Amino acid sequence: MTLNNLKELLVVACAGSTILLAQEKSLTIEEAISLGIANSKSLHSSLMKAEYADAKAGEISAALYPTLKLQASYLKLSDVPEFIIPLPGSPVSFPVVLNNYHARLSLQQPLFTGWKLQGAANGAEFQAHAARSDVAKDKAELIYNVKLAYWGLYRVREFKLQADENVSLVAAHVEDIENLRNQGMATNNEVLKVKVQLSNAKILQSDAQNSVQLAMISLNSLIGIPLATNVTISSSLSPLVNEFPHLDRLVQAAFLQRPDVQGMEWRVRASDATVVSARGGWLPQLFLTSNYYYARPNQRIFPAKDEFRDTWDVGLSLQFDLWNNLTTFHQTSAAEAQFRQTNDALASLKDGITLEVTQSYLSVRQTGEKIKLAELGVEQAGENYRATQEKFKLGLTTNSELLDAEVMLLQSKLQLTQAQVDYELAQAKLIKAIGDGK
Repeated sequence: MTLNNLKELLVVACAGSTILLAQEKSLTIEEAISLGIANSKSLHSSLMKAEYADAKAGEISAALYPTLKLQASYLKLSDVPEFIIPLPGSPVSFPVVLNNYHARLSLQQPLFTGWKLQGAANGAEFQAHAARSDVAKDKAELIYNVKLAYWGLYRVREFKLQADENVSLVAAHVEDIENLRNQGMATNNEVLKVKVQLSNAKILQSDAQNSVQLAMISLNSLIGIPLATNVTISSSLSPLVNEFPHLDRLVQAAFLQRPDVQGMEWRVRASDATVVSARGGWLPQLFLTSNYYYARPNQRIFPAKDEFRDTWDVGLSLQFDLWNNLTTFHQTSAAEAQFRQTNDALASLKDGITLEVTQSYLSVRQTGEKIKLAELGVEQAGENYRATQEKFKLGLTTNSELLDAEVMLLQSKLQLTQAQVDYELAQAKLIKAIGDGK
């Protein structure tokens, strides 16, 4: 290999190591949530919907205020004979102006529209509030999903560590049983049983490693970082079981705090405003109008002169639909039906929230109890394994009993990890259910 080839190989190796180092990332749960919020395309889409609703509300509200329009035109006319009035002694002639210039500045202000415009403006504003509540709802869902993925990765990593420990225990058991066989104190069948147990432990270890990779990819995708990033879990589960207020207080808190309830309440108000706007079609509409004219020649000035002159006018305009084929009736009926439907949706949402909070509350209590039982199980299984192992070394117990003790110890540790993660996720779900926003 030439010196240049060696240099190229070193450069590639250094670049590869840099990429691998860049793929290492240690994250706390708070950092994972921040990344998820910053990189979420669905949350950004929700924000854009809210911005659209705000802009639409501004557009509709603009109809309440004066409008000012400027129009200008130029017209070239064909030549015609001059118009003359043949008065005795002094005929009057009207010159022909071939170049016509015209400019008009118009002002219109709604004075009364039967609350049609005001209702439409209020409805659009309430819909904008609802859209912002949807952003908060989507953010809460994202935070919960990040917690779910983060602690899911923590769980499978713990399973992997326990699977590794179990492989080490069973491997030591294989060594012990082979020594006993060499001394004539164990049969080949007993050695095979332990080796089968070791094979099963390695399969479990391989499954755990695969689960770690899948959980990591899922978390990376959710928080918007490269899928190949090797994430290290920096946060740890709290050993304490928290106390929550009584269920009735949690339900009431959910009704007050949850963004989906707030959004639906805004939609109820928007539907009510739509009813008001639709009913405005039964009433007359009154507008203030004003125009300023600057023209050459000005048609209001007689006789016409080839010079710029200005004039103006101010007036009131009344509009009233005497017959529109029941359009207003149908619009009002549709708006009222929509209002009742939105109220029903709000009531159904609150029923669902009551059920969700109740289920989450009971789940928190149950998983809290499971942690206590699982901790006791680990303690008992550990003591049982130590006692059985000592007896086995002294030849006071069978190989099968030691295998059972090893399996029981592994299962108890897995159950404790599962209970701890289940409790953390149950808390996260309850927090989301009551709209705490944490």
